[in-house]
Amino acid sequence: MKKIVLSLGLLVSVFTAVAQDLKTIVTDAEVERVLGTLASDEMEGRRTFTKGIDKAAAFIASEFKSYGIQPLKGNKDFLQSFAMIRPKFISASGMLNESALDTKQIMAVTCSKDLQVSEKSGYEVVQIEKGANLFAEARKYSGLTKNTIVLVDTSFSSNFGRLAQLKGNMFYSDKSVVFILTTETTVKSLTIDAKHEIQEMKLANVVGMIPGKSLPNEFVIFSGHYDHLGINTRNMVNNDSIYNGANDDAAGTTAMMLLAKYYAAAKNNERTLIFVAFTAEEVGGFGAQYFSKQFDPLTVKAMFNIEMIGSESKWGKNSAFITGYEKTDMGKILQQNLAGTNFTFYPDPYPSQNLFYRSDNATLARLGVPAHTISTTKIDVDPYYHKASDELSTIDIPNMTQIIRSIALSARGIIGGKETPSRVDASNLR
Repeated sequence: MKKIVLSLGLLVSVFTAVAQDLKTIVTDAEVERVLGTLASDEMEGRRTFTKGIDKAAAFIASEFKSYGIQPLKGNKDFLQSFAMIRPKFISASGMLNESALDTKQIMAVTCSKDLQVSEKSGYEVVQIEKGANLFAEARKYSGLTKNTIVLVDTSFSSNFGRLAQLKGNMFYSDKSVVFILTTETTVKSLTIDAKHEIQEMKLANVVGMIPGKSLPNEFVIFSGHYDHLGINTRNMVNNDSIYNGANDDAAGTTAMMLLAKYYAAAKNNERTLIFVAFTAEEVGGFGAQYFSKQFDPLTVKAMFNIEMIGSESKWGKNSAFITGYEKTDMGKILQQNLAGTNFTFYPDPYPSQNLFYRSDNATLARLGVPAHTISTTKIDVDPYYHKASDELSTIDIPNMTQIIRSIALSARGIIGGKETPSRVDASNLR
């Protein structure tokens, strides 16, 4: 009995020490400083591909440096730079099995300005046959993982041109896929000449890390997206054209940053912690998609994506919800670690909104990672969502501070390597 009492006493003392450290690092004043900077007019709404979002990236990187955390392994600094490629069609011609191909029979998905392909180019040849789902089949090849010729049955003539949407936004690849509308089912001889104007659009996530002590090759990710909607002079509110995005998602980004600051000071992570501010969430989730490609999903043990925590949840203060709660046991683990506090994590109360699929957790979740978004927004009635009125003045700072502290407390078993959430059954995901 004495041993049990001593163990409980030790546990309480450790919990108390952790809570005290949190209270000195994650404070109302610090939350307001970081959030106020990200949501300031100086950042011009942090729209993708603008100077405003570049300013925000520089601020986040400078904060990471001040915390003493490291750039992601392989990166020289905290910016994880990449580019989206937008090919603009100029011309296409060719022959298949000695028959001329009309321009409308060729759709090249490529990052090459001048693409030339023959039967000797080593391209894999596949078919999309009559009766298949054209777009589902076409998307299998649009990732540009291998050079491919796709012979598309002429029964799809009316929809063939719509395959152009596959090259709206692409990550750079040295591979190409050529779709050919034809009755042919084999390739005996082939010449394709396709020309595009290539527009390269530069982007950057901001990523830092704290190496794990005993489990350095197991990763726990904390994230938020730092982009928003920029300036819109056509939908001004009280002559304000800047969509500051204080809650969406300067709030989540602030939480991620202050968790990085806390864990850097605590030095108690056995697993490697990754902290990422995603770009381009609002225009297609491209930052998360690129980031996810850099990891073997089996090495990622959990992802805490944080979005829109600047208001009370439907249950009031000291609460938040977890999207996809039922898909893993991560929510239960987090709640167990909050025993003795007055904070509660609830399942997502808005299933019709499909929030599990609408944020940056989705890319890794589809690969089986227990990746969830933590939020409080009443998304069905949020008066500030995607409006110029989403400003610092609308944020409940003390409640947000408590949410950040609670995330840190709830995650301690996972970052310490003692708890591992179950995986998402990716076969059931869209």
